[in-house]
Amino acid sequence: MAEPVLLITGASSGIGAETARQAGNAGYRLALAARSATQLESLAEELGGQDRAIAISCDVTSEADQRAMVAQVLDHFGRIDAVFANAGRGGSPGGFSGADTQAWRDMILTNIYGVGLTLQFTIPALRESRGHLLLTGSAAGRVTIPGSMYSATKWAVSAIGYGVREELRGSGVRVTLIEPGMVNTPFFDEPPQHALEPVDVARSVIYALSQPPHVDVNEILVRPTPASE
Repeated sequence: MAEPVLLITGASSGIGAETARQAGNAGYRLALAARSATQLESLAEELGGQDRAIAISCDVTSEADQRAMVAQVLDHFGRIDAVFANAGRGGSPGGFSGADTQAWRDMILTNIYGVGLTLQFTIPALRESRGHLLLTGSAAGRVTIPGSMYSATKWAVSAIGYGVREELRGSGVRVTLIEPGMVNTPFFDEPPQHALEPVDVARSVIYALSQPPHVDVNEILVRPTPASE
């Protein structure tokens, strides 16, 4: 379809914002969702305004917000062709024996429950469009990281991706897990010395989206090149 519609959660910065820019260049109309409305509105204007991009204030841990988000996209654009469930939170230091438990709660609700809500409320529209569902997992969801609840949440996202792919098998909806290694995003107080940039991950999203309908890219694991010794 010409000018398909892509919904991105966690779109106000980092991977989400850069994916919006790359997708806009590729011809997508965009629904940009995040808790921060101010940054979203600026990005939506950058990407062409109401005809091309809309900003939606949404806390992904809120069922009401997510229902309203989907309703707003369908009311404005009339369809949803792709969804990038990208909203996420980072971890808290201290390991399982000493981390801030409130930080755990917020992270688990965002990284797992929030993803589940996004899937539940967007799947009907994706079934109708025979669209594409993408989830931000992590290289941390493939390895054991001592004391990391964040890693545990990303293992859960991988499991969600595998499970929803089987649920949607035969529907025409494709499912892709995007699994970046360390990325230079606002997750970090100081930029990591060796890290991917958000645009590197965004290109992976666009690659998966750009494949013909009979090609389902199940997973993309993308890591920074190891530093020279």
